[in-house]
Amino acid sequence: MSDSALPPNDKEMTLVQHLLELRNSVTKGILAILVLFVILFPFANDLYIYISEPLSRFLPEGTSMIATGVASPFLTPFKLSLVLAIYLAMPFLLYQLWTFIAPALYKHERQLVGPLLFFSSFLFYAGGAFAYYVVFPLVFGFLSTAAPEGVTVATDIALYLDFVIKMFFAFGLAFEVPIVVVLLILTGMVSPQKLSHARPYVVVGAFIIGMLLTPPDIVSQTLLAIPMWLLYEAGIIVGRTVLKARKSKDDGADDADEEYDNNDDSKTPSSHATKRQAPPETDDDEEYDTRYADQLEDDEDWDRTFDEIDSEFAILEREHQKRKAEEEARKNADKPAGEDANDTDKTDEKDTPTDQPSDSTKPSDDSSRTDKSDK
Repeated sequence: MSDSALPPNDKEMTLVQHLLELRNSVTKGILAILVLFVILFPFANDLYIYISEPLSRFLPEGTSMIATGVASPFLTPFKLSLVLAIYLAMPFLLYQLWTFIAPALYKHERQLVGPLLFFSSFLFYAGGAFAYYVVFPLVFGFLSTAAPEGVTVATDIALYLDFVIKMFFAFGLAFEVPIVVVLLILTGMVSPQKLSHARPYVVVGAFIIGMLLTPPDIVSQTLLAIPMWLLYEAGIIVGRTVLKARKSKDDGADDADEEYDNNDDSKTPSSHATKRQAPPETDDDEEYDTRYADQLEDDEDWDRTFDEIDSEFAILEREHQKRKAEEEARKNADKPAGEDANDTDKTDEKDTPTDQPSDSTKPSDDSSRTDKSDK
């Protein structure tokens, strides 16, 4: 691929360079996780007590959580510290991902990365906080009262940690729905009207996702499905607002350009002879994809490019005509000269009539009379 197809001031990277960039990003992400893990591991037991508090408050008096595995008292807090380090390093990991793909993005695409990175991290943590402070008390309160009489509730610490991690990531990813909706609208893949018409299917899909990611109880399923639906509606509103603001900005820029052109026309009337003809007006509903218009600096680059293409086609046409004339001349030169004479004789024979006999073969009247007199 030539450099002209790349964004301005960018050059094509080789496969080795891409692999080196990927290695650097992955290494930095792993180092960030290790640093956070080293900081959190000394407080692993305290962190587990804090995480288990939504369940501990509903346990019967005189009971506590248990550890059924031999290594569970050590491995469970260790696992909690590692997962929490990954959870806290998520913004940095997303930033490393952005630095890896940033060279392939255009300027207008890079402008979206900052807001998306901030709001995606905020919503991810907001989902985890919603699960801990809202969902866990309701779910554990319901499940602890649903135990049959005579059954003592004593949850294993490893199983509880697996449940908490699953819920944290499920609600964190569910709260990313507005980011996905806004991206779909801004990229033009889906319009806000189509997303609004798909609302019934989204509601059903939200409850299905809540059924798959949460325990088999109606409380946690509903608490996951309703926020997903509300966030979906919020994403449609934000996407429609941003899209209108972008259109109004583009219209204002077009009006400013038109006013500037009118001022130039009034100042320099003689420029009408050399000024390029403006494109015909189109309907307001028709939109053009101008995302890659920044590859060329101005209209003169486009004109120069088209002129070069036209000149190349003209050169190819002249070469084709020249080769065709040379082939015809070569055929005429290779044709034998005798063939032309034979063709001329054949033509003369065809023109001479053969119906009447020649004078040499016709008997004369004098000779016939002489024969008769002898007899």
